[in-house]
Amino acid sequence: MVGVTATADPRSAIDAVWRIESARLIAGLARMTRDVGLAEELAQDALVAALEQWPESGVPRNPGAWLMTTAKRRAVDTFRRNERYEKKLGEIGREQETEEEPDFTAGLDDHIEDDLLRLVFTACHPVLSTEARVALTLKMIGGLQTHEIARAFLAKETAIAQRIVRAKKTLGDAKVPFEVPEGTDRVARLSSVLEVIYLIFNEGYSATAGEDWMRPGLCEEALRLGRILAGLMPKEPEVHGLVALMEIQASRSAARVGPNGEPVLLMDQDRAKWNRLLIGRGLAALELAESLTGGAFGVYAAQAAIAACHARARTGEETDWGRIAALYEGLGKLNPSPVIELNRAVALSMAVGPEAGLEVVDKLTSEPALKSYHLLPSVRGDFLAKLGRLDEARAEFERAAEMTGNDRERTLLLNRAAECTP
Repeated sequence: MVGVTATADPRSAIDAVWRIESARLIAGLARMTRDVGLAEELAQDALVAALEQWPESGVPRNPGAWLMTTAKRRAVDTFRRNERYEKKLGEIGREQETEEEPDFTAGLDDHIEDDLLRLVFTACHPVLSTEARVALTLKMIGGLQTHEIARAFLAKETAIAQRIVRAKKTLGDAKVPFEVPEGTDRVARLSSVLEVIYLIFNEGYSATAGEDWMRPGLCEEALRLGRILAGLMPKEPEVHGLVALMEIQASRSAARVGPNGEPVLLMDQDRAKWNRLLIGRGLAALELAESLTGGAFGVYAAQAAIAACHARARTGEETDWGRIAALYEGLGKLNPSPVIELNRAVALSMAVGPEAGLEVVDKLTSEPALKSYHLLPSVRGDFLAKLGRLDEARAEFERAAEMTGNDRERTLLLNRAAECTP
């Protein structure tokens, strides 16, 4: 008999196993079937089987292999029904159809890490929209259920489900190969992967809408995905740069929210609450990224270097704002963006004075990309308040409050506007 593990709460155990094993399961099935959508369906079928059987039989000692073996059997049944049994059976490998207990170790695969990397690149393929890439990544690699993704992004479950279905159909229709790209295509595709992970992190770090300032679950999921990717691609400096950035940013989480859930801005945070373990991990990842490039920065590593300046300062006043401004200037050359220039303006204002920051910001007011970006009037209002131009500052804060979709941030901005009353 195959050993089982007794547990008081099988459902919790199944959820935990699924979160850990689902990405590898889908990846292995996708390599065998060459169909990511079908692989995800087969994996879900295996999960349903576990939900039906494990509460009675107990959790197997090797739950990942049990799920893989079950999913393979479902694949054989599916291909038989579709009259493609003989062709596909040769690709999958013949499974014993006896009543004997299966060899669960056979469900494991020597190529699983390669398969997982292929799945990451497939889920983040540029043929999909940004929203579809995010949803598919969280579903297939993060192991999140559709209702969890919907809750995280304040969306309807039906809308997320349809997005995922359309994404899988798009991949099938475009005949996207299940592979890790090579050559010049690899650089562009890796950029798409990193973008998806960072988008997930940012939505958790500063929620764009809703009542909460942060959604820590999304930050944790993005960090987990980043760490997985770093393990799969240890020679890619930008992967380590992104991990460094997320580790250091996440280290501030406990200090970014007040006792009533209100936002706490960087200069007002209690740095004793910063997580030193995450900072240490982030600085180590940044050092690794630099060592792989001989000290040069990519886009994510440059942002991590900026975050490191904050992490190394014991107080806000000790922050090396001059270096931060210089790093933003270098980042702007790597990736020209009005948002980066806005951040440089903030660093300049801290290093030189609000007049210098305002001079930069005033040049950005005509930027089409920042037309609905609430942080532009917010930053401008801050500079004006420091210069004593309170009426103008109040108007800017009020305008920023109208533009943000986050309730907590709106309250913060309206409070700052009220403080500008002479």
